[in-house]
Amino acid sequence: MIDLFTQIRWQDLLDILLIAGGVYWIISLIRGTRAVQMLLGLVVVFLTYLASQYFELYTLNWVLDNFLSSILLVIVVLFQNDIRRALTEVGRGSLFGVGEHAVYGLVLEEVTKAAVSLAGKRIGALIVLEREVGLNEYIEVGTRLDARVSKEILCSIFPTTSPLHDGAVVIQRGRITSAGCFLPLTTNPGVSKMFGTRHRAALGLTEETDAVVVVVSEEEGTVSLVREGRITRDLDAGALHAALQQLFTYELGRKKA
Repeated sequence: MIDLFTQIRWQDLLDILLIAGGVYWIISLIRGTRAVQMLLGLVVVFLTYLASQYFELYTLNWVLDNFLSSILLVIVVLFQNDIRRALTEVGRGSLFGVGEHAVYGLVLEEVTKAAVSLAGKRIGALIVLEREVGLNEYIEVGTRLDARVSKEILCSIFPTTSPLHDGAVVIQRGRITSAGCFLPLTTNPGVSKMFGTRHRAALGLTEETDAVVVVVSEEEGTVSLVREGRITRDLDAGALHAALQQLFTYELGRKKA
């Protein structure tokens, strides 16, 4: 055992750290996405392959052996969206969180500008920003998108003439991933009856997850911020941007710690 430690080179330690960092990054990237279920499915297939060898199930072993021989191609096909997103993040310098503050800063600025613009036109809106808890179960019923967050795109989704206006927009990892999503309504009997469906949906989601929701009231032309089942109402552009920035600056700092 002592000989083993004396033979370890600094290159070996660096190699281990790089692999561990890569695995951690991949887990962080796919957490809360369908890729987790697909990865678990591949693990089950591999365990079944080992079991077929152990119990001498030759036909099943032959089928799985041929399947696993093309595993690299299977991984590329199954995880193409996640691979593309990973390469995009590497390209913009966010492999280990570098540049992530800047990216989210732009996202929050565009969300703020869109909310204020929609409120001025009295167009209702529901904008969800994912944090730690994945929101995939809520976006499956919506229309899948993969778009850069911008005021123009958000303002084009919520007018009643848009086919995607009914529901929420979900932003994950700095991109619009789905629109027209339906959120769970709060069941809290203490919620004021003056709140409409949008506010109740925002409350319901934030009671179940740690997401942050920006709500634009169609009737009042006001902007509210909802988190942890609590509403902060009548925010102007400065107050909304400051609140979002504080929440997500803390979130990114906590991840890096």
